[in-house]
Amino acid sequence: MAMGDVHRPVDKRPDFPAMEERILERWREARTFERSLAARESGPVFSFSEGPPTANGNPGSHHVLLRSFKDTYLRYKTMRGFHAPRKAGWDCHGLPVELEVEKQLGLNSKQEIETYGIAAFNEKCRESNDFYIQSWERLTERVGFWIDLQGAFRTGNPEYVESVWWSLHELWDRGLIYKGHKVVPYCPRCGTGLSSHETAMGYADTEDVTATVRLPVAEPRGPLQAGDALLIWTTQPWTLFANCAVAISPSLTYVRARVGAEIVVVAEERVEDILGDAAEVLERFPGRAIVDTRYEPPFDRLPDHGPKGHTVLAADHVVLDKGTGLVHTAMAFGEEDFVLCERHGIPLVNPVREDGTYDERVSGYEGVFVGDAVPQVVAELHAGGLDAEIISAPLPEQYIVVGKRP
Repeated sequence: MAMGDVHRPVDKRPDFPAMEERILERWREARTFERSLAARESGPVFSFSEGPPTANGNPGSHHVLLRSFKDTYLRYKTMRGFHAPRKAGWDCHGLPVELEVEKQLGLNSKQEIETYGIAAFNEKCRESNDFYIQSWERLTERVGFWIDLQGAFRTGNPEYVESVWWSLHELWDRGLIYKGHKVVPYCPRCGTGLSSHETAMGYADTEDVTATVRLPVAEPRGPLQAGDALLIWTTQPWTLFANCAVAISPSLTYVRARVGAEIVVVAEERVEDILGDAAEVLERFPGRAIVDTRYEPPFDRLPDHGPKGHTVLAADHVVLDKGTGLVHTAMAFGEEDFVLCERHGIPLVNPVREDGTYDERVSGYEGVFVGDAVPQVVAELHAGGLDAEIISAPLPEQYIVVGKRP
């Protein structure tokens, strides 16, 4: 060190938060971020617009990590000579935002929102967005994430919404939009379909009832004879009213097995787990041998399902880790079910309203929420001369085996 040079001793107990604030203040005063962009204006463009965080709550520690990753990569591209303009954004719509406002207002359903007033509710959502965006902006600056906050886009702004409608109009003019059906996760409380992000917001462990139901063969076909019954499996017994087909694997081996006075059809690999040691296997055959077999549906309330309705269909999604190897299929309530039935020209029949209750076509259940219907469904099967048996399972669920009484 030259004579006369002055240095400050290293603080053995530095105040890191205070150091951060001094650095941030220096960046603000010197407009360091803006100057870093200007210095690379002639370079190749590497443009970044945020896949925006949802403005429905305060950021957490995990957001610090994510935003640091984004910042590090953009600084790296800048150091490599790229002009890297970067625009912040905020997701201001969707269920996460609405649910936060519902909590604030003490609302608990779509109907209550409509009673409160859509315009008033939307305004509350915008106010909530503003509140949380301020919190996010403070975090963004504090962690040193260099991004354009002043020019940030908001998905709830009219200009953004108009741009979405413009893009849809362009797709319409090009003939790329059509009206159809798709099976997606659905919330009856909110009365809307759910995105994958919304679905992933949280799961609750429930004790579901899975049903194994005997469906009598309507006419002999291949190895199947009069009096045989298909033993189908479903995780959602409330969908049995909409049963329109049975899915099997054409390449798996199935059997006719005698249990007491009955003969049922199951996958060979599932005989012991489903029927027990007392079952007597009478015949083995590949699944393809029983494709197109007609059967009697568990209920007959809904209209005809077309020529392929209530028949056995070959499918790729049948597995043997659970169930019987014969899968109950209800077109409106499963993505694989829908694709399979659409392929065979089975018409879509959905007897459930937007609020999750059965419509008038399911007589005796109109207005009943589907989740509450299972005990009544089982009781009706009993009343129709069917029997039910509870079978223990290692998972927190129950198997209901329903079949004709001997």
